[in-house]
Formats: sequence, structure tokens, C-alpha cells
Amino acid sequence: MTLEPLARPARLRPGARVAVVAPSGPVPAERLERGLDLLRGWDLDPVVAPHVLDTHPELDHLAGTDANRARDLQDAWCDPAVDAVLCARGGYGAHRMVDLLDWSAIRAAGPKVFVGYSDITVLHEAFALRAGFSTLHGPMIATDVFLKDAATRQALRSTLFEPESVQTLGLDAAAALVPGTARGITYGGCVSLLAADAGTPCARTSARGGLLVIEDITEEPYRLDGILTRLLRMGAFDGISGVVCGSWEACGPYGAVRSVLADRFGGLGIPVVEELGFGHGPTALTVPLGVPAVLDAQADGGRCTLTAQVPALL
Repeated sequence: MTLEPLARPARLRPGARVAVVAPSGPVPAERLERGLDLLRGWDLDPVVAPHVLDTHPELDHLAGTDANRARDLQDAWCDPAVDAVLCARGGYGAHRMVDLLDWSAIRAAGPKVFVGYSDITVLHEAFALRAGFSTLHGPMIATDVFLKDAATRQALRSTLFEPESVQTLGLDAAAALVPGTARGITYGGCVSLLAADAGTPCARTSARGGLLVIEDITEEPYRLDGILTRLLRMGAFDGISGVVCGSWEACGPYGAVRSVLADRFGGLGIPVVEELGFGHGPTALTVPLGVPAVLDAQADGGRCTLTAQVPALL
């Protein structure tokens, strides 16, 4: 089956109510408050879900119990007064709660803006496959990259309010590992999470016609090799049209990471761009998932870009 465009939510307007949830790891209160202040400065009305500042009573790597984290997301999505659902942080835990969500109710509520990355990749895939909704691979409001990097904040703000202005993405560092041009439907996220999701009951079984968007953090080159090799052996990349790579923060010397990417993707005969500028790095552009896009991998130092063929939001 070839990937098709997903249903896009409406853009935000001044005064829009946005719910902040914590589907994964525990959230530092001070960082959360700083992030909320920034949202208020954008003339948004942020509301914090009841369990965002919780910590699991026994597993302190989780922001509260699985049931409570799922309930917060469920209630926010199904509340007609909420226009967007923003994640406070990633970490670990989305795999534990994703199957507790009522996906029939989520589909019935319709698409909404949903923003996050890292562990939130599990939810991006679930919204795509179980609900048919496009989402945004973008910064979370209680993370350093959102709080400290102006370019990251501006990219998200522009996507939320004026998505036409940011349809073409790519930092100056972006370069072609394999030159060429590709068209497809964007999908992906943190590649170790894609590998962890593979083989689970509701996981993606085909990505034909997809533009793979990937990044990661703290995966040594040999581990990244293993992650990509597993996905290749499974046929997870069969029929994809191109690969868009973001940051590989703390994944070892970048030359070694580049060698792994070139080795594992180079034989597919499709364009591959490195360092486009999203993920865990110092700048995290907002990438729409589930939309038709064009990857332009210019050879010999030419500018490399990913251009959405439609605005991320309606």
C-alpha cells in the first residue's frame, strides 16, 4: 500500500486554547512554567493537563501512571474547546500508554494540532495509522531547545499561525549524502522508536511512497547501524522515495554517524539529505508529518531542502 496524505488540522488563531500533556517522562516545573509563559506571549491560552507534573510512584522515569498519562491526552483531544495538544517533553513512556487511548473516540473528535518529537514518535505513528491525522514533529515546550533557541521557537510559531511561510525547510548545514530529487509523504521521527514500534500489533507494515524523516540521540554508531539494519531486514524501507536526516546529538563522532547512514541508505538508490535541522540538535525546525513533500538533495554543495507541497495546517 502506498502512503497517502493524512487529514490536516486547522491552524491556530490568537486566543486559541492549547493543552499541554506529558505522555512520557517527568517534567521539571520551572521549565514548564517558562514554556507556558512563551506560549502566552504568542497570545495562546495554555492549559496544563492534570497529571503533567506527576511522577510515577515507583518508576521515576515516567510522568505519572500509564493510565493517567493516557487520560490526560485522551481528555485534551476529545475536548472541543482545545485547539491543539502540545507535549511538555519526551523521555520514555509513550509505548506504555499508547494502547490505552480510545482511538475510535480520537478519530471521532477529528484532527488537532499535535506537536512533539523523540519518544513522542510512538504517538506520531499512532495518530497516522490509527486515526489518519497529520502531526508536527516539533519542539516540546519544557525542553532546552524550545526555551533557549529563537530559531526553533520561530519555526514552530510560524508553522502554527502562518504555515505557508515555512513550507520549505533546511538549515545551511544541510547536504546531500546521495543527490537527487524525491517526492513522497513525510513520516518518521526518532529512528530508535520506529524500530521499537516495528512488529507491534498496530505498527506500520508498509511505507511505500514515503519520505522517511529520521533523527536520534545518544545512539552510538554501532547501535545506529543495528537499528537501521533491523529495519532494512524487515523491509520497513521498501519503496520509500527518499531519506531526510536531522540531528544525531551525542551519537558519537559525526563522521562515524555519516558513514553508517551512507552505508545503510546508499544502496537504496534514493536521495538522502543529512543535517536538515530537526530533532535533538541545537535548532529544531518543525516538520509536518503525513503531508506530500519534495526532497531536493543538491549535489556539490548546493542547497538541500524539504518542501511541503501543502501548508502543514489548513
